[in-house]
Amino acid sequence: MSRLPSLPRALRAVLPRTLRARLTAGLVVLLAAASLAVGLTTVLALEGFLVRRLDQQLTAAGGRFPASLEHGERPDADNRPDTRGQSAYTFGARLKGGEATQAAVVHDNTDTRVPLTGADQQALAQLPVDGRGHDVRLSAIGAYRVLAVAGDDGDVLITGLPLRPVAETVHRVELVEAVVFGSALAVTGVAGALWVRLSLRPLRRVTATAAGVARLPLASGEVAMPAPVPDTDPRTEVGQVGAALNRMLGHVGDALARRHAGEERLRQFAADASHELRTPVANVRGHAELALRHHGPVPAEVRHALERIQSESQRMSTLVDDLLLLARLDAGRPLARGSVDLTRLVLDATGDARAAGPDHRWTLELPEEPVTVTGDEHRLQQVVANLLANARTHTPPGTEVAVRLGVRAGQTGLTELTVADDGPGIPEALQAEVFERFARADPSRSRAAGNTGLGLAIVRAVVAAHGGTVEVVSRPGRTVFRVVLPDARAAEPDPTIVTQA
Repeated sequence: MSRLPSLPRALRAVLPRTLRARLTAGLVVLLAAASLAVGLTTVLALEGFLVRRLDQQLTAAGGRFPASLEHGERPDADNRPDTRGQSAYTFGARLKGGEATQAAVVHDNTDTRVPLTGADQQALAQLPVDGRGHDVRLSAIGAYRVLAVAGDDGDVLITGLPLRPVAETVHRVELVEAVVFGSALAVTGVAGALWVRLSLRPLRRVTATAAGVARLPLASGEVAMPAPVPDTDPRTEVGQVGAALNRMLGHVGDALARRHAGEERLRQFAADASHELRTPVANVRGHAELALRHHGPVPAEVRHALERIQSESQRMSTLVDDLLLLARLDAGRPLARGSVDLTRLVLDATGDARAAGPDHRWTLELPEEPVTVTGDEHRLQQVVANLLANARTHTPPGTEVAVRLGVRAGQTGLTELTVADDGPGIPEALQAEVFERFARADPSRSRAAGNTGLGLAIVRAVVAAHGGTVEVVSRPGRTVFRVVLPDARAAEPDPTIVTQA
């Protein structure tokens, strides 16, 4: 009973999984069942026909041969059974008082006595005297079809013919059927597989289209939808699926187009607004600085107000610059490309971070050889500075921040920069959107620290523009930001490759 629940799972493991394999297997199984039914019917019918022929022969022979074993004498011979007209291997026996007194088999118009065992005597004695054929097996001569009739003087006369020819004929027919039906199954299996494959070609096209859509980057940006499925005949199941898929693709394409248009308008608005805000913000900042340089006496309240105006205008300038940078990166504008000494860049950025956050413990691990990458030095410096500033502003004093630069383990051609800290970690709910714009774990503290909420978004955008990746792994007591960039050798084209126009 304990194995019953596992039976369906075992059957599912054996049964074919694909629709094509199931249809082909079903076709072969149905044909095999039909062949088995036809074969059994043919064999049983042939066997019954041959047995009836034996019964007819036994009825026609009557009890002449077994009667002659006791009384039948031929005119030209003394005391010999009458074998005239008897088939070869005809069996005859005479029962008297339930016991066989004589038993013989015809061989070349002569008789051969057959020894009978006790079991043979019992089998012959139990035969009903009904004039119908019955099967019996004798130890000396094998299986026979026998018929028992009453004799003239109260004895029982038994005549039999061998069943061996019937069995041989039936076995020969079974062999022929096995070869014929086996060949038919093999040919049908191959032809059925080809036919099913041809019939399911439209479904494969539908599947390929759906798989192509699943591989598309639908999260953002403009998406080129694949061509509609050509198989849309409503009279077929595949056509109905294809038509439904085309309608769904049309709705998805329209939704993606509207979303992309909205994103483009939003990006354009952010770019235009950032560009237009740069001048007035700069003017406000300049006037505040000019007013603070006034030589005459300035009331303390006015000076404090001017200092706040200067600080906020500076923060607004940083915000405008960040928004303008993201807008340019979103628009796909190319960055400067040159050889960048990432070792020196990380060294300088760590020194600046140590000066800005002396209450943190900073450690730096650099390789012996300089690490160079191909890209925009200013933007890469901004990536490192933003990661270090994020670790400094979102961790308490005394936190250890470890910066490591080197080749990615087990992968040549990739440079890896990690910034790890042992601070409180990033909340799990925020980790999925930590690289989104204006994402903050503590909005009040971020704004007090002058954080715009765009630092990590700029990191992801700049790294992506350099063909790299950035990820974060965080838990309480351990947060690691990992940036992977192709190094200079991997980014530069191979001079041995000739590009053909």
